[in-house]
Amino acid sequence: MAPEKQDTRERLNGWLNQTMRIRMTDGRTLIGLFLCTDKDRNVILGSCEEYLTPPDSSQKEEPRVLGLAMVPGQHIVSIENDKIKS
Repeated sequence: MAPEKQDTRERLNGWLNQTMRIRMTDGRTLIGLFLCTDKDRNVILGSCEEYLTPPDSSQKEEPRVLGLAMVPGQHIVSIENDKIKS
């Protein structure tokens, strides 16, 4: 296996079962456990919650519980480790 593919694989393995925050092109934010991804950059989140406004904004809203969710890679703006949710 090429070294860069090995590095990428190790980085993805480190993200498994970590709480991730995904911002989408339509403004929604999804927070859930990173379970897997594929070659098309689609992401599967477990125990996922959807926010219409960013959860750290001044507007507080109740999240919509999605459970298991597939996020199409073409709609992902950013992915980051979420420190808010425990």
